[in-house]
Amino acid sequence: MIQVDQKNEAVLLPIYGSMVPFHVATIRTVSSQQDTNRNCFIRIIFHVPGTPFSPHDSNSLKNQGAIYLKEVSFRSKDPRHISEVVQQIKTLRRHVVARESEKAERATLVTQEKLQLAGNRFKPIRLSDLWIRPVFGGRGRKIPGTLEAHVNGFRYSTTRADERVDIMYGNIKHAFFQPAEKEMITLLHFHLHNHIMVGNKKTKDVQFYVEVMDVVQTLGGAKRSAYDPDEIEEEQRERDRKNKINMDFQSFVNRVNDLWGQPQFNGLDLEFDQPLRELGFHGVPYKASAFIVPTSSCLVELVENPFLVVTLSEIEIVNLERVGLGQKNFDMTIVFKDFKKDVLRIDSIPSTALDGIKEWLDTTDIKYYESRLNLNWRQILKTITDDPQSFIENGGWEFLNLEASDSDSEDEEESDQGYQPSDVEPESESEDDVSDSESLVESEDEEEEESEEESEEEKGKTWEELEREASNADREKGNESDSEEDRRRRKMKALGKSRAPPSSSIPKRSKLR
Repeated sequence: MIQVDQKNEAVLLPIYGSMVPFHVATIRTVSSQQDTNRNCFIRIIFHVPGTPFSPHDSNSLKNQGAIYLKEVSFRSKDPRHISEVVQQIKTLRRHVVARESEKAERATLVTQEKLQLAGNRFKPIRLSDLWIRPVFGGRGRKIPGTLEAHVNGFRYSTTRADERVDIMYGNIKHAFFQPAEKEMITLLHFHLHNHIMVGNKKTKDVQFYVEVMDVVQTLGGAKRSAYDPDEIEEEQRERDRKNKINMDFQSFVNRVNDLWGQPQFNGLDLEFDQPLRELGFHGVPYKASAFIVPTSSCLVELVENPFLVVTLSEIEIVNLERVGLGQKNFDMTIVFKDFKKDVLRIDSIPSTALDGIKEWLDTTDIKYYESRLNLNWRQILKTITDDPQSFIENGGWEFLNLEASDSDSEDEEESDQGYQPSDVEPESESEDDVSDSESLVESEDEEEEESEEESEEEKGKTWEELEREASNADREKGNESDSEEDRRRRKMKALGKSRAPPSSSIPKRSKLR
């Protein structure tokens, strides 16, 4: 019978009458199936070094002549026991993999200084009933916690002993305070220099928030009037609660700013920044549409997860793509000063926000360009990093400047058409060209003489000549108005009269009786 040892994280398999232990980390997959005879089979596949899924490690290289077990199968007539074993192995394997991955992530973390509690020096600045994002691991019920500002950092803790996060002041890159206006939450957000662990998750962004109103509202069956006193009172309570939460957060932020203003924190240059909603615009930075808001030093989106925090001082240029007449949306590509870092794309920005974004980029002294198509930035950055000197010599980012490129092309066309070298004498004209030009001149002179004669004739006509021309014109019009058959008949009649001989010359035939 197969057994699972939870304590030692091993699976005991019966092989030739003996129970052989295998560590759960050596198992790659486990599955079960049942046939028509109600026999149940369990199949266990192990990691074998040297295969595509399991490359060689240091231990396998030491024992290159070792023989590895690839797969085992067992048959049982107890399907319930087999299903329990499969579930236990999968659960144990999941826990071991999560623990090892967390251990590997913690090994890459930068060592932080130890938090110095306020103690007797001063009373810590406290803000209670906060939720945290990212959330702590575990399947238990989530509970709110308290954020405290101590001597050299913040500490967030709940009533559970294992749910605690320390954030050092020296590790904070940006701090944001966003009160609830059109959102459902009021939040404090910290963007860090180095990653920290929140539960078993490695992150650079930690957020503490409070819901100012219920995200989900129950819709009752009965209709409620807009002038219902109960509804008006409920809305007033929601407004009062939102204002109270915003004031509590504002008081906490002001006191922490005063703490950061002390001389020992001058080198950190810390202060809570507040987003400017009037400059915000909608876009898709990741997969879903979000409202992106600039601050004095960043471009942020702090409500939807994953969060967006872009430091303005790290931006090299901004390229506005798919900009043109008739386009409802355009894209924004942010190129960082570190060319090894991938560009950030914000897609599907409404064209109505284009002028506001340009004005904001001008005020922040960020160079921006416009293009009608999306560019392959990965290839562009690779070309720049491969040969930066030629990139600088060729004008840098000026290849993105459409206005300059258009003007250069026009100048080149004009110069190609109008350029003549000064040291080369003009070629003599050929005889054909001369004769052609003379014939053109003669024809022009003849046309001028004919036009002059016509004008003289028109000037010298008398009234009688004009009446005669008018009568001829009327006669011609009358002839044209006749049908073709009438004209043909008159023509044949005229021809007959002209060809007919005189009547005396034709002898009369005698009548035969």
